[in-house]
Amino acid sequence: MRRGQRTFVAVSTALALGMVGGASGALAQDDITLRVAMGSPGAPAIAVWDDIAAQFEAANPGVDVEMNYQDDDLYQTIGLPNLLSGRNAPDVYFEWTGSRMEQRAADGYAADLTEYVESGPLAGLLDESAYVAASIGDQITLMPHTADVTNVLWYNVPLLEEYGVAPPTTWEELLAACDTLDAAGVIPIATGNKDLWAAGNWLSHIASRVVGEDVYDATLTNMGPFSTPEWEEAMGYIEELAAHNCVNESANAVDDNAGAQLFFQGAAAMHPIGSWLVSWAVGENPDLDFDYVNLPAMPEGSAGDQNSVIGVETGYMINANSENIDLAAEFLALVNSPENVASFIEDAEITPLAPSAAGPGDGRSASLGALLASASSIVLPPDTGYDVPTAIELYAAQAEVLGGQATPAEALAALDERVGG
Repeated sequence: MRRGQRTFVAVSTALALGMVGGASGALAQDDITLRVAMGSPGAPAIAVWDDIAAQFEAANPGVDVEMNYQDDDLYQTIGLPNLLSGRNAPDVYFEWTGSRMEQRAADGYAADLTEYVESGPLAGLLDESAYVAASIGDQITLMPHTADVTNVLWYNVPLLEEYGVAPPTTWEELLAACDTLDAAGVIPIATGNKDLWAAGNWLSHIASRVVGEDVYDATLTNMGPFSTPEWEEAMGYIEELAAHNCVNESANAVDDNAGAQLFFQGAAAMHPIGSWLVSWAVGENPDLDFDYVNLPAMPEGSAGDQNSVIGVETGYMINANSENIDLAAEFLALVNSPENVASFIEDAEITPLAPSAAGPGDGRSASLGALLASASSIVLPPDTGYDVPTAIELYAAQAEVLGGQATPAEALAALDERVGG
């Protein structure tokens, strides 16, 4: 899973290898650099972040805020680890809750934010419930910023209407929609799965609905094999997608940006991806009339919660090795000020978790927030909620079935061999 609009800020090779960004040793009070690292959130959000940096510099003479925006795929894989282990590691960095956050803490890169939240500059900024996923034991290790629905099925409103297709709410309706749209020469569902996560996130939500949330969680935490009747049934639904020509033929050959462009340009009727599509689409095609449905309910007999939502909480961690931890906490407090929360909503179509965010904004973003908040079950994406190497291997197996390179049984057997299941 990725978050943010796919407008990237170029980074140098030196930056990608961790040669730029981080706590810079013993500095004089009037010569401090506070470094902040994240995957690129897109041009509108970058403008908001740059303005926050300028505000902080103005309020703290002698402090320079250095914003480091990396390509999302680079940041999530080798970018952030290289930055953290580099000579100038970031003081503040973006992260997902779940296994990634826990790994940063295990590696010694997570400052304890508990006192800052209870009685320091971060006190009173968020509801207590926001810190449940952001804590390890009794220690708050991440300052939450947003809660993202990481996959729904977006659809082009007039395109579905043109062909008499209702937004699908069941698996049977989805396959029927694919048949109708394919016959009309319209790509039913566009995805760009070259990097595996784009379809993998969606297909994993399908799996959770079929095998059940407990089996899904146990298997992804390496407590059981993938080669089971339940997982084979789940993979069988991917075969059905391929058999009904639901997904563009290029799905496994193009990246997520190319897949999204098919939707933005009206060549595809539907697109499964996360809540960040709102700001992305508004920037790419302001006139696009689009909406969403949650994952359609799987056929009767499926073990999972058919009203589940796949999503994750994201936020910012402070590097335990930083010499500017107090300043970093003050910076995150400024990020969550009512004025800056309003800027995220109005200018970047991002809805933070801060209570002051309960105001005007894009109705679709607000609706997604309500969907996540009211979900009867929340499913974690494999690549942010669980072991990343296992998630990547699962995504690869799903891609093989989607592309017709393997049957469900073959793909699962090979998957177990790769992950030692």
